[in-house]
Amino acid sequence: MRRGRWFSELSDRFVYGLYCAVGWCLQRIPLAATFRLGQALGVLGYGLAGNYRRLARRNMQIAFPAWSDAEIRRCVRRHFQTLGANLLCGVPLGEMPWEKVRQYLDLTALERHAEEINAQKAVIAVLSHIGNWELMIHSARWVRPGRHGAIYQPLKNRLLDAHVRRSREREGLELIDRSAGLNRSLNLLRVGGVLGILVDQHAGDHGVWTPFFDRLASTTPLPAILAKKTGATLLPAAICTAGVARWRVEIEAPVEYRDASIEEVTSRINEAVAEQIRRAPHDWFWVHRRWKTPSPHFLLRKYRRGVYVPPRLANKLAPFRLLVRSSNWLGDAVMAVPAVRAIKAGRPDAHLTVLTKGKLADFWKSVPEVDEILTVGDGENTWRVAQRLRDKRFDAAVLFPNSPRSGLEAWLAGIPRRVGYARPWRTWCLNQIIPEKKAAGPLRHQAEHYLRMAERIGADLADATFGVARTAVPDPRVLGLCPGAEYGPAKRWPFFAEAATLLSERHKFRWLVLGTARDQAMAEPIVHALGANAIDLTGKTSLAELMDALRRCRLLLTNDTGTMHLAAYLGVPAVAVFGSTEPALTGPMGEGHVVLRRHVECSPCFLRVCPLDFRCMHEVTVPEVVAAVERCLGSARGDNGQMEGDGGSQPVAIS
Repeated sequence: MRRGRWFSELSDRFVYGLYCAVGWCLQRIPLAATFRLGQALGVLGYGLAGNYRRLARRNMQIAFPAWSDAEIRRCVRRHFQTLGANLLCGVPLGEMPWEKVRQYLDLTALERHAEEINAQKAVIAVLSHIGNWELMIHSARWVRPGRHGAIYQPLKNRLLDAHVRRSREREGLELIDRSAGLNRSLNLLRVGGVLGILVDQHAGDHGVWTPFFDRLASTTPLPAILAKKTGATLLPAAICTAGVARWRVEIEAPVEYRDASIEEVTSRINEAVAEQIRRAPHDWFWVHRRWKTPSPHFLLRKYRRGVYVPPRLANKLAPFRLLVRSSNWLGDAVMAVPAVRAIKAGRPDAHLTVLTKGKLADFWKSVPEVDEILTVGDGENTWRVAQRLRDKRFDAAVLFPNSPRSGLEAWLAGIPRRVGYARPWRTWCLNQIIPEKKAAGPLRHQAEHYLRMAERIGADLADATFGVARTAVPDPRVLGLCPGAEYGPAKRWPFFAEAATLLSERHKFRWLVLGTARDQAMAEPIVHALGANAIDLTGKTSLAELMDALRRCRLLLTNDTGTMHLAAYLGVPAVAVFGSTEPALTGPMGEGHVVLRRHVECSPCFLRVCPLDFRCMHEVTVPEVVAAVERCLGSARGDNGQMEGDGGSQPVAIS
């Protein structure tokens, strides 16, 4: 610890000494030469500082989406030149007395508004990082006497910080630490002073998320709060670069706040600053993360001051492009729906794209919260998928699968925020790891695996709804039957033919036998046993057609399958027979379902093929399944022996 402090002290002294030496040299050459030297250093920085160059380019793409790549490239290069000149000139200017600084400034606008400024009770100068912003608060002293102050963030180098404070205070400027300066700020304004506040930086957890260039950005509400408390005038001002070693003060119309909330005033301030930047885009400080994606809660629902979008900007809000990588299994995709809905509701600018296997596209089209679907073709390589994702310029990716490929796709696509669970061979691709639940307790449903991800990035789980309203009235005599299971034979109950035949004899039910082409051999004896009471749809439906078929069904009799989850999503009650798998983990979601499961000593084994005698399935009997179907539908019968009603049922497990 002592060695660390010693090294930090030595580093501070070295930097401070270098600053003083550079300042001494620059004070002995003309300011125009310093400006030109700064421009040259800016060009050098443009070539060498790749990360900052890319950051500036990305920020300009957000602010000016209609600009071509060439226009953005030219503006970024000019910005580096201007920034280098202003930063370097700031060193000697900071040591000059005001009378000498004055000769480099055009104060025409300030003088034109002098009478109006002096008539105000107090003034909050709403400042931004435009041009040589350090000089702005000094300029106000030219037209308005009295106390002048600025909200100030102390520098990490204590020697440099003390030096800057001395030079500012020597000119009569009060520096107020922004971390604990509310009372001092109020006092200064209540005696009629001028307070400068930089408002265009990311404000973190304490900011209001409101549009800046039509894109949500965390913005300090401090100017609005102080104005409401003191009656001070909110006056946007900037000191723009007007030429070689020349700067010009610009004053905007005051921001009206008396009829507006704190959030609305903050939004108006952002609009005023954006308008200043549009007039000279190269002159603003583009190399900071103004539109930062916060961590871990980038969905914004959990921030204290929340999100405010003015009605006038609601239809102009730029999208926060969010990618959700879907699981490749139908059942897993269905179980992720509550998390997807919570994620979509997490911020008003969310544009949610699902990346999925082509076979699941029709399912995701049925989820109204999904704005766009991208499909991964069979055999399409990871690099090709990443190239397509890169073209979309996503802001964040939430990776539901645990596979290395899903992480690699997002990493190669250059998506700035990549969220997922840590797993072998892919953790290095992520930059926001979801911690595993460590607390011991009962088994948690697979849906909670996805909901934990949504909650960790800021979703409100009250938005995590499941299912869709039934859009068609089911045929009271039509039931669905899904005898297969893609995972393997250990999940397939062998007595569906007997149970379905008995139910048809009792209640005149007709059956839609559902499944993939792989299930046709298994379905054939069932269809044969049911005769005219069955329609064989195995291998004959697309996913969209399967969903339409399920909507016709009053109930689905099934194994633990993706079709079972799809039926639950569509509001179709399911009677599901479980064997090798665990219903606490993957049982049907929602209400009105019945789960049948014989809890033998070797279950759940989660194997594809039973290595023993398949006792978990054989011990679930035909009468038990028939009774479960009747109970699920409502077991009361009329005088003619037909079933009546759709009485509700609770999930039942046979142990």
